Amino acid sequence: MAKFSVALSLLLLATPVTAFAPQSAKKSRINSPSIQMKLSTRVADAVETTSSPSSVQSSASADKVVQQPQGKVAREKILKEPALWEYNFGLQDPALTLPHGIEARVSAPEKFELTEEQIQTLEEDGVVHIKGVFDEEWVEYLRAATGHQVKNPHFWAFAGTASKLYDYIQRNIWQTNKAFADFYYHSAMGHVLAQAGRTDEIRVSTDLLMVNPNKGFKWHQDNQNGPITWDEGIRFWITMDETPATYGAPVYLKGSHRNTVVDENAVFVDIEQEGLEDYKDKLLEFRTMPGDMLIWHPKTIHKVDGPSDGIWTSYRRVLGGTVAKAGTVYHDKRGTGGVLSDLGRHGLEDGNKLSSPFFPIVYPRFEESEARSRDSGSVGRDPRDIISKIGGLAGKASGEKFSSFFKVLGSQAK
Repeated sequence: MAKFSVALSLLLLATPVTAFAPQSAKKSRINSPSIQMKLSTRVADAVETTSSPSSVQSSASADKVVQQPQGKVAREKILKEPALWEYNFGLQDPALTLPHGIEARVSAPEKFELTEEQIQTLEEDGVVHIKGVFDEEWVEYLRAATGHQVKNPHFWAFAGTASKLYDYIQRNIWQTNKAFADFYYHSAMGHVLAQAGRTDEIRVSTDLLMVNPNKGFKWHQDNQNGPITWDEGIRFWITMDETPATYGAPVYLKGSHRNTVVDENAVFVDIEQEGLEDYKDKLLEFRTMPGDMLIWHPKTIHKVDGPSDGIWTSYRRVLGGTVAKAGTVYHDKRGTGGVLSDLGRHGLEDGNKLSSPFFPIVYPRFEESEARSRDSGSVGRDPRDIISKIGGLAGKASGEKFSSFFKVLGSQAK
C-alpha cells in the first residue's frame, strides 16, 4: 500500500490542477472543537496551556483521550488527513499583520546577533541550537500562518501528506503562502544564517512546513536541499512549539558532517556501518522551544523519534529547509532523489549562478523584482518540468538511485 501511495502521489504531481475542483463547503479536519485553529494575527494555538499570558504559549497540551466502552483509553490524532476535495490551488494569502510594525515589502529585515562561539559550534559539531531568535509576536505570526495553511491545505502538500510522513507537510511553502514569504523577507532568519555560514548573501533553496512527524524520522542525512551541494547549503529549523518531554527532540551525531562513508544519495543511514565509529555514540539532543532555531550542516546525521503509536495529540509545527550561501551555482540533479526539491521551471542550467526568483535572496535584503514574480504566480512548480525531471524514475538505474528515498516513504507509511 505504501508503494501505491508513492506512485499515486508522483502521478498527481503532474496532473493539471483543474482535475480536482475543491468543494466550497469544507469541514474542519481538527478532531475537537476545543482545539479549532484560530486564524487571527494574535492567536493560532490549537491547544492552550495554562502558562503566563506574557510568555509564548506552547501547543504541547495534555493528550486528548477518548474513553472506550471496555474501559481502555485511546489516543486520538489532533489532525485528520485532508480529503482530496479539500485541497486548494494557486496562491494563498492569510492576510496577516507582520510583527513589530513591519511594513510588508518595504521594511528592512530584522537582525539577531550570533556569538563567535555559536558559529564555531556549528562548524565543529555540525549543528547548533540558537535559543530565542523569534519573540512571542513572531511565533504567533508563524502559528497563525500554519493554522491557515492546515485548514486550507494546498495541492502541493498532497504527495507528502499521502505518504504518511507527517500530518501535514508542504515543500516550498513560501511560493504559495504569502505569509511565509513575508517572514523570510522581513524576519531575522537571513541575518542569523548569514552569520552561521560566514557569508554575505543568503538565498532560500528549498523549504518545508512540517506538522507532526507521525512516527518520526530515523537516522538520516538531508539530500533534499534543492539544486546545490552539501557545502553550499545550510539547514535550518524554526520551531513554533515546545518539544514534548518524552519524544520529538532532534538528536544529532556530533561531528558526523565530516564523515566520508555515507553515499551522497542516501537518506537513511546505518550508524553501525564501518566508518561511523567515531560518531555513533556522540549524541547531541535538543529540546527546542517556541522561537528557537536549529542550524546544521546538510551532511550531519540526525533523527527525530515520534510517539511510539504515531499519534500526535498536540502540535509540533516547524518551518525548515535549506538556504544557499553566496557564490552558489545551480546543480542539475536529474536522475537522483535530490531533484524532488527542484521542480520549478526557472530555466537555470547546470553551472549557472544560483540567481532566480525561484531561489529568492533574503539577506542582506529581499529583491522587489523577485517578490513581484512570486506574487504574480510565475514562481512555482510546473507540470512540464515535473514530468521531465522525475521521468527518470522509469529507468532501472535511476530507480536504484531513488530507492533510498522511497524506503523513507514506505517505512514511515507503515
